[in-house]
Amino acid sequence: MRLLCPLLALLISGIFVSCQQAATTPNSPAAEVTGEYQDLLTLFQAWRTFEEPPLLEGAPDYTAETFKQRRPSFEALQARLLAMDTTSWSVAEQVDWHLVWAEMNGYDFNDRILQPWVRDPAYYKALWMSRSDVPAHEGPTNHGITELWTYSFPLNAADKESLLGDLRVIPALNAQAKLNLTGNAKELWVAGIRDIRSQSSNLQTILEREGAREDADLVAAVAAATQSTDELVAWLETEAATKTGPSGIGKDNYTWYLQNVHLVPLTWADEVMILKRELARAWSSLKLEEHRNRALPQLVAADSPEAYAELAEQSAQSLMNFLEQNDIVTVKDYFDPALREHLGAFVPAERRNFFWITAHLDQRPLYSHFYHWFELARMDTEPHASPIRRGALLYNIFDSRNEGMATAVEEMFMQAGLYDDNTRVREIVYIMIAQRAARGLGSLYAHANEMTMEEAGGIHSEFTPRGWMKTEKELLLFEQHLYLRQPGYGTSYITGKYLVENAMADLARVREAEGKPFELKGFFDQLNAIGNIPIALGHWEMTGVATDLQKIRE
Repeated sequence: MRLLCPLLALLISGIFVSCQQAATTPNSPAAEVTGEYQDLLTLFQAWRTFEEPPLLEGAPDYTAETFKQRRPSFEALQARLLAMDTTSWSVAEQVDWHLVWAEMNGYDFNDRILQPWVRDPAYYKALWMSRSDVPAHEGPTNHGITELWTYSFPLNAADKESLLGDLRVIPALNAQAKLNLTGNAKELWVAGIRDIRSQSSNLQTILEREGAREDADLVAAVAAATQSTDELVAWLETEAATKTGPSGIGKDNYTWYLQNVHLVPLTWADEVMILKRELARAWSSLKLEEHRNRALPQLVAADSPEAYAELAEQSAQSLMNFLEQNDIVTVKDYFDPALREHLGAFVPAERRNFFWITAHLDQRPLYSHFYHWFELARMDTEPHASPIRRGALLYNIFDSRNEGMATAVEEMFMQAGLYDDNTRVREIVYIMIAQRAARGLGSLYAHANEMTMEEAGGIHSEFTPRGWMKTEKELLLFEQHLYLRQPGYGTSYITGKYLVENAMADLARVREAEGKPFELKGFFDQLNAIGNIPIALGHWEMTGVATDLQKIRE
């Protein structure tokens, strides 16, 4: 494994001890050794300011020359971080240090290896229609995006100027894309055209909003953004024929990224083993459940909007009552409204993708995964005291925590008794685990360049029970493309679940050694209070056990 700096600190007996010598780089001054947590907060602000790129004709500047010019400044910031003496810091403060370390590693990896602005046309998608269910948008995202979901129509004067400013970035960004996209990642290139093409149609939907067509300035801005997007699509389609190279980053790079950026204490091979194990366990558990339930009637899918709405209401009430009445987690006032914004609606059978097939049978497995929305509501309503944890971590570093937790609670709530009123629903939970294991396994082989994206999608489709991934191809394309763009994301649902379970097991062991009872509510409340950070760090802060971090740092 390539170390970022020979002065990287060691985790010894769960306590972080940093080198006393200042870290230096050839192009930066020696960094002064500091030992105050406030110095980290000051550095964090400087780092986040630096991470925002300068502008070029109004759009974020991703040109090669600008990255080269900015490299010494990055290395100086990194040297300041590595020089910090954290010996006397609390575990929570040391966790914050690791978060900044991981983000800087993410910048370094993107600059050296991933280079989405060079290899990935989808990076230039600038219009986002809805909020992500995790702290930031999934996958590499440029710094000049328009969050249309944050605007209310008809626009007031301030929002109009803000939206016009957002839309004016798009032509400049598209022009820059034609200069920067020199990579040879064939599958990323071809799949990315679809994202840019969809932006064109999404831009037109702005004019369908109340008052939009009557606003000449807005109509002109949408027209200019649409024209430039269509021109980028045409250019991408022409260039696609020249692309011949692999899109995966390879096993070694994948492992380095997983450990040093997302702080997941696993290798590429470890993840293959875990996902294979979970896939087999999910299938065998499904068959055991089917045998157990063989005398019970099959679940019947909602067949009308009214039937779906009635089932959704029953499912939402059942989940919320279960969480509160069974001491699963402290249910905050914002939980119920957060869930109710995402109950979904009836979808005709021929148009249902995997998740909506499950939701028309019983929404509770999917609504359990919607733990996501509780976490986002917590970020909005009860922001974390630490500025480092308050917002979304960069580079999807939150994935093991947010996707892992949302996947883990599906089975945890089941095992705690959520479906005691209808054990047929347990079958859906195992089908969902199998689907996530299959799609993650495919993404691992794609990143190793042992399979094409289409072949990875074949694993995803063929190893999902009951053929539920064969009904609607859009989801399959979206997921495999995302996971090829964002290393580690496709596996984070299952490996994050594994890490959440490890954290629960360690906390139970610690409580037993202390002669204290393990309380499920305390476990979830502690993780919630720690925030949306990699589960390995949450595990350490909650239990005092630093084994996962030791694996990474060794």
